[in-house]
Amino acid sequence: MDFSQRYSYSFPTNIRFGAGVIDELPAHLKNKKIRKPLVVTDGTVKELPFFKSIIVDLDKSGIQGVVFSEMQKNPVKTDVLNGGDVYHENKCDAIIGLGGGAPLDVARAIALRVNHTRDLFDYDDLLDGWKLVTNEVPYFVTIPTNAGTGSEVGRSTVISEDESHKKRVLFAPQLLASQVFADPLLTMDLPPFFTAATGMDALSHNVEAFLAKGFHPMADGIALEAISLIAESIEKATFSPDTESRSKMLIASLMGAVAFQKGLGIIHSLAHPLSTIVDAHHGTAISLMFGHGLEFNTPGNEAKMKRLAEALKIADPETSVSAHIMHLTQKLNLPQKISEIGVKSDHIAPLAQLASEDFCLPCNPNPATKEDFISIYQKAL
Repeated sequence: MDFSQRYSYSFPTNIRFGAGVIDELPAHLKNKKIRKPLVVTDGTVKELPFFKSIIVDLDKSGIQGVVFSEMQKNPVKTDVLNGGDVYHENKCDAIIGLGGGAPLDVARAIALRVNHTRDLFDYDDLLDGWKLVTNEVPYFVTIPTNAGTGSEVGRSTVISEDESHKKRVLFAPQLLASQVFADPLLTMDLPPFFTAATGMDALSHNVEAFLAKGFHPMADGIALEAISLIAESIEKATFSPDTESRSKMLIASLMGAVAFQKGLGIIHSLAHPLSTIVDAHHGTAISLMFGHGLEFNTPGNEAKMKRLAEALKIADPETSVSAHIMHLTQKLNLPQKISEIGVKSDHIAPLAQLASEDFCLPCNPNPATKEDFISIYQKAL
């Protein structure tokens, strides 16, 4: 693949990929007769030079971008409701989600909220809330600034309850972006720590999709190719990034979000409560629990672990996939113990309770009990 070129493809939605494609955004919006989009991002991205340049370029094209950036790093319901108010107050006519997982989740939830006025969590996927999504959704553009969640090509969003911080999944086919601009140059300013943490999140999506229960050969094939791309590029993208390494990571992140339509598993079930209890960054929580989750899933899944080892390019046949992942997090200078992010022994029981109730667990290849989670968290402490 020539990473100096720009590409268009459609799977599962329209994607414009390549270095510099963000400069096509104003013309795209003008062609759709959009004049006042709500641009949803976070407080950090809002202050970056490339974001300010995007807003200036929109303005030069006669497009007034209304910026909404007030959100928590693990977004809550109030963030979505406030964003919806800004959309209506400014009479916006489209939504642009620009950033990492949090802004894209909030943007997608606002897109749902604009013309659907029931309580936001009535649309919870576990309650078959998608059946209630019957009205039009605003034109929706997504622009990722890291290679992690792959939310830019998703149809669901994760929003937490304000008080309990319990994560809820809102899903509907209509929430798929109308257009994605995936520009690896927008990821170049991401610091090494967050490049590594979000990269491990992308890797986990592909690994867990491959291991998930059920039959989905397309998802398995996508996941294995994405794992190979990440194995080739995550260290370089973290410590000495160039267009090729950042492009491979961004492609793999997109692929992971497609692959995990098959399902996720125990790694995410272990990670989600860390965000709930100690407000951990999602990618950091994933990296901490990644190896432990794989170790738990190894018995009974040896054939799949062998294929993962091949995709990860593990040279030593004596090295387990779980050990390889733990070593990789060390090389990427990521935390090694959950105590490093504020977890204490008295957090173990509530963490295990939340993990045992997590929405990702049913797709895990090996069943896990609350006692299993207590044991894993104690080992990770």
